[in-house]
Amino acid sequence: MEKDMTVGSPGRAILNFTIPIFIGNIFQQLYNMADAVIVGKFVGPQALAAVGSCGTIMFLILGFLLGLTAGFTVITSQYFGAGNKKAVRQSVASAAILSAAISVIMTVGSMLAMKQILAWMNTPSDIYGEAYGYIMVICGGIAAQVLYNLLASILRALGNSKVPLYFLVLAAFLNVVLDLVFIIVFHMGAAGAAFATVISQGVSGLLCLVYIGKKVPELHLKKEDWKINWSMAGWQMKIGLPMALQYSITAVGTIMVQAALNTLGSLAVAGFAAASKIEQVVTQAYVALGTAMATYCAQNTGAGRFDRIRQGFGASTLIGCIYAVLTGAAVILGGKYLTILFVSEQVNEIMHLADIYLKCVAVTFIPLAVVNIYRNGIQGMGYGLLPMLAGVAELIGRGSVALISASRGSYIGTCMASPAAWILAGGLLLIMYFGIVYAKNREEKRKKAVRKG
Repeated sequence: MEKDMTVGSPGRAILNFTIPIFIGNIFQQLYNMADAVIVGKFVGPQALAAVGSCGTIMFLILGFLLGLTAGFTVITSQYFGAGNKKAVRQSVASAAILSAAISVIMTVGSMLAMKQILAWMNTPSDIYGEAYGYIMVICGGIAAQVLYNLLASILRALGNSKVPLYFLVLAAFLNVVLDLVFIIVFHMGAAGAAFATVISQGVSGLLCLVYIGKKVPELHLKKEDWKINWSMAGWQMKIGLPMALQYSITAVGTIMVQAALNTLGSLAVAGFAAASKIEQVVTQAYVALGTAMATYCAQNTGAGRFDRIRQGFGASTLIGCIYAVLTGAAVILGGKYLTILFVSEQVNEIMHLADIYLKCVAVTFIPLAVVNIYRNGIQGMGYGLLPMLAGVAELIGRGSVALISASRGSYIGTCMASPAAWILAGGLLLIMYFGIVYAKNREEKRKKAVRKG
């Protein structure tokens, strides 16, 4: 089921690769949403606020690890595009060793620092206990998250986006069952939802491992593959670390938003949390397009097909813009009504707050599409630092708006933080892309001139 994306129609290749990732991401968001729905319905608005207040911390920690694993496998995809099977295996072994070491460090470090992080974020006292219990379980299960993300990234690097989907769908259903058992039967509160998430993610990772062992001979590692190639490991860190830091920089901005939101009280936190869950489901298409572009650009970079890379950017931008217009209109017109999935108390107040946030983000879905497509595509071409600079732009946009809104106690201002970040980062990424195109065209002209000479 591995797919060579260096041949055929660029638009069709990207779309076919995107759809399974999109469906998988939707299921991943649905089982994250299931946590919020079940917690909100069976534990209460304060528990929902507790889970919502931990979302930014989860993004900081798990986003960092997701960026690393995605970055580690960029060169796997490039080697696959170049047809170098030995280097593919060596890159996978190197990625596994690096991921295991970093998982241990992140698990210990995050659990030790969590009380201080929650204090920095001005976590309301009435939700602190539930929030702390929830996030500590998530941190303790970092290895399970990394296992799935790494193996899914490896399979996608080889053009296989369907198998990770199948296992994620299974994990989504398992998560819902475990949510109900832990929360309703065992009365474990928000921590029960966290246990369900970690266990489900771990199961999907183990299933990926079994599949690779049985069905993907290209990834059957030999003894010599486990000998660390320091040059390759350094290359992986050179790509992976900026990608991880980019996620973390973005997460720092969202933490600033959450800190500003926390000063407005638990009701505002609950409304924002419910709206964020709705937004995250709708916007998974952009994440999927970005993932597809990373693999597409990496394989074509390995094959030396820059002409196909340009075509791919054009096709994915068109797809993203069409989706942004359609879903933006749907969210503006009816997104708020999904709030009733999350709460059974103070519904009208929370729905009103959710509606404000959803309208703020829906009108800027096109910049969000640009951010995901161009950031991931540029990363797939092997540029690690440039997309990280776009992450800095996001931090500036999101953080500055959050600080201003916090000083004025403005909920609407807090809701505008992400749109400001997307507009600023999207503009910068477009400038970067056209700069790369200009440099590549000059290089091609120079090579032609040398051949003629």
